[in-house]
Formats: sequence, structure tokens, C-alpha cells
Amino acid sequence: MMADWFSPAQCVGYVAFVLGVGSFLQTSDRRFKLFMAGECLAYVVHFALLGNPTAVASSTMSMLRSLLALRTRSVWVMVAVIAANLVLGVALAKQPSDWLPLAASCLGTYALFQLQGIPMRLVMLCGTCLWIANNVIAGSIGGTALEVVVAAVNLSTIWRMVRRDNAAQTA
Repeated sequence: MMADWFSPAQCVGYVAFVLGVGSFLQTSDRRFKLFMAGECLAYVVHFALLGNPTAVASSTMSMLRSLLALRTRSVWVMVAVIAANLVLGVALAKQPSDWLPLAASCLGTYALFQLQGIPMRLVMLCGTCLWIANNVIAGSIGGTALEVVVAAVNLSTIWRMVRRDNAAQTA
């Protein structure tokens, strides 16, 4: 089946693309989380229009966790968000690939609540790889493009942060 590049679902996917790239360009953890919440909201709409309920559930949880992670680093909040993702997976997953966005959301939750800086971004990169696989399977043009570019931008930002940290240590 050929996807319609300009359907409402794909157009919202392109909005998620812009917000996602903006998120991973940030070296500030706070701005990173704010942009990510916006990306996740666009993803909720995108995957709802594509008819992918596990990705909708995962994106909703990812949006909530990004907003919660702005306020707290509580292990209990993190565990509750991961547990909610697992419950959603049991309730909604029909095939093994349905677990990809849920696993990505669990990794992202751990990263946002327990890690900072470069380690946070490295774990998010693992989640990005799971989202790439999900989006290819779901037929999400904007989502696949987003995650491939996000992986590249994230790697570039990690490299910039490593160089910045090395320059600060040498100075």
C-alpha cells in the first residue's frame, strides 16, 4: 500500500519531525524535555490518525513522562510511568512489534528520570532505534524520517557535548 505523503496523519508526523529535531538539538536538559513533550503530543495525533493504538498509548505516556521529568526525578514516579507502559502493552499489544514503542518509552522514562547530559542522550538513542523499527512497520513516513534524523542530530549533539566537556577540562 502506498502512503499518502500529504494526508493529515503524515502532516502531523512532519510537525513531530520538526519538534523532535528541535528537541535533540538542545544541550539544555530542560529545553530538551519541553521540546520532547511537544513532539510526543504531535505523535499522539499522528499515530491516532494512522490507527496504531500502542504507539498512541506509548506517545501519551512519553509526553506525560517528559512533563513529569521537568518537575521531579523521583524513582517512584519513574516506576509508575514504566508500570503504566507495561500495563498498556499487555492490554494493547497484538503482535511482537507492538512492544517496540512501549520499550522505547520505558527506556526514555529511565533516561529522563535517572540520567543527565550525555548518558541520558545515549539511552534515548537506543529508544530512537526502537522507534525507527516501529515507524517503518507502521508506515509512518514522517515518523521514520524524524527518528533517523533525530538519531543523527542526537549523535551530533552528544559529540558537541563531549567536545565542550573536554574543552572545559583542558581549560
